[in-house]
Amino acid sequence: MNEGIIAIVVAPILLFLIFVAPIWLILHYRSKKQVSQGLSDEEYLRLQDLANKAEQMSERINTLEAILDSETPQWRDKV
Repeated sequence: MNEGIIAIVVAPILLFLIFVAPIWLILHYRSKKQVSQGLSDEEYLRLQDLANKAEQMSERINTLEAILDSETPQWRDKV
């Protein structure tokens, strides 16, 4: 009877150690390696492009606010 219970407990543990654990470790360390490498050249260029576009949008917003301030000084109170 004890041997049956031990077999029921040991079998899933062995299956886990043989199949799941190695795959889990491989995927874990692969993702750690990718994170530690930082941004790729393509990602860096994309980030730079987005930063430039954000700066342009900020300048446009400031220009639009200046125009609205001169033409309709009370526009901020309506928002």
